[in-house]
Amino acid sequence: MTDIPSTPLLDQVTRPSDLKRFSDQQLATLAQEVRAETVSAVSVTGGHLGAGLGVVELTVALHAVFDAPRDKIIWDVGHQCYPHKILTERRDRIRTLRQKDGLSGFTKRSESPYDPFGAAHSSTSISAALGFAVARDLGGNIPEGVGDAIAVIGDGSMSAGMAYEALNNAGHLGKRLIVILNDNEMSIAPPVGAMSSYLSRLYAEAPFQDFKAAAKGAVSLLPEPFREGARRAKDMLKGMAVGGTLFEQLGFSYLGPIDGHDMNQLLPVLRTVRDRATGPILIHVLTKKGKGYAPAETARDKGHGVAKFNVVTGEQKKAPSNAPSYTSVFANSLLEEAAKDDKICAITAAMPDGTGLNLFAERYPSRCFDVGIAEQHGVTFAAALAAGGMKPFCTMYSTFLQRGYDQVVHDVAIQRLPVRFAIDRAGLVGADGATHAGAFDIAFLANLPGFVVMAAADEAELKHMVATAAAHDTGPIAFRFPRGEGQGVDMPERGIPLEIGKGRIVAMGARVALLSFGTRLAEVEKAAEALGARGITPTIADARFAKPLDREMILSLANDHEVLITIEEGAIGGFGSHVAQLLAEEAVFDTGLKFRSMVLPDTFIDHASPVDMYAEAGMNAADIEAKVLDTLGIGRIDVKRRQGDA
Repeated sequence: MTDIPSTPLLDQVTRPSDLKRFSDQQLATLAQEVRAETVSAVSVTGGHLGAGLGVVELTVALHAVFDAPRDKIIWDVGHQCYPHKILTERRDRIRTLRQKDGLSGFTKRSESPYDPFGAAHSSTSISAALGFAVARDLGGNIPEGVGDAIAVIGDGSMSAGMAYEALNNAGHLGKRLIVILNDNEMSIAPPVGAMSSYLSRLYAEAPFQDFKAAAKGAVSLLPEPFREGARRAKDMLKGMAVGGTLFEQLGFSYLGPIDGHDMNQLLPVLRTVRDRATGPILIHVLTKKGKGYAPAETARDKGHGVAKFNVVTGEQKKAPSNAPSYTSVFANSLLEEAAKDDKICAITAAMPDGTGLNLFAERYPSRCFDVGIAEQHGVTFAAALAAGGMKPFCTMYSTFLQRGYDQVVHDVAIQRLPVRFAIDRAGLVGADGATHAGAFDIAFLANLPGFVVMAAADEAELKHMVATAAAHDTGPIAFRFPRGEGQGVDMPERGIPLEIGKGRIVAMGARVALLSFGTRLAEVEKAAEALGARGITPTIADARFAKPLDREMILSLANDHEVLITIEEGAIGGFGSHVAQLLAEEAVFDTGLKFRSMVLPDTFIDHASPVDMYAEAGMNAADIEAKVLDTLGIGRIDVKRRQGDA
């Protein structure tokens, strides 16, 4: 397989309407070309490979049968949308996926009218499709028009509560709506829970071939002469403990399961539904994640997220690590704490590998819980574990914890329960862009009474914070850390609990105090070195805590310096805002302190490398140096001098 595959049919396709002139056999061939193009593109960019490969045939069939962008094809999560992008006027840019100024790795409304609804978190597609269906029936007016609404949702995404909320509402309203359950028996992690078992039972208890005739269309959609036979077949199959009983109880016509890699099944079913459906219908499609590319099919995660790779061998091209990742430091530190305390347990929401808890699950399987894509449940489950005398570490990405915020407030904070929140992927995360940025957790946690909120400046501090959280029993506590490598600092032999609400002075200086919260500390130290060349030696402090603040240290910094600048990897309203509140209440501003707060800008920053994203945010060392000079008035003096010289 060459880097640029031969794709004679795909070369004739610019937009989905071009598929209408192909025969069914040609569409099957086209699917193979789309698969080859997807593999080739992702080998260059890295990204979510397995999910897209699993829906190639389904993507081609949907675009061949329906009329996008008038018909709204809504991909849940969006991990699987690369083949869709190839077919929708974006093939010429497909090798810019997840790169700066390139295509998003998810569906994105601002990118294309073929992306009717942006996605990057799971389980939203049925709600969105229902919204489009109702808008259509109420006369909604958009340039592309509103036709059919088709939600494509994976079995893993069905574990989230809002998928059921949407199904229930859709069944009640009875609108024409098409839901395709893309059942690959696998979310990122092995599927969790009773729902997955239920879906498995739908087809595992009888030979798959027996379903083909019944799966060609729902009984009510067939011509009259065929209905009775099909009805008998369907009833027989139901009697064998298969069929869509759950979905039918919710008000959906159920059709399936069908082979999602067989165009001879997909095309007739989709055409029948397009022509005959009157109400909500669910099509149950079986697919294989990573389909058609052996290295993805055989990988444990089915090629969920991959770096750039060699197409022939599948070998990923990962840069050598110079320091342990923050995630691995957290995972190993938690294991050390769990070895000393059998009350420590861990919860993740479908991300055991991403959070490092796969190691915990291997060592202490009875104390590790993957709740699936169900952050709300995960938080309340952790709250009750704490109420029951355990020491739960609720371990989630910052962007996913947002989904459980109501539970954080009501079930944890109000009850003052000692849940430990380990928040991975803090700050700007790179190629996944705005949807996965951990920008808001400092603000939304630090405003809750009784919460302790920490951020590690480096991997050694993270180890101490894991120990701090393990020892903290008087209420909720959170610590945040970014994706990627640590700073390469010397690691302590064991974590030692920190004094709650106490920061540390890293370097003493004069005139300017730089108060850092989190891993921007390394950039602060670089900025200080550059300032030193100008004769300015700032004091550097590591806050450690956004709540409770180290009042003594902060007031001392304010009183002893002309300028105080806070730096954090979070949105406005977080650490810097709390410091400003303290200074205002203590009347520090009355005496003329120059205070500035460096935070992420009030905008969503598009995907790029983390370095580029922080440069756009104005949060790198050069930006910190410029902020100091500007606050001192030196920057403005330099400009005036240059203007005078000119």
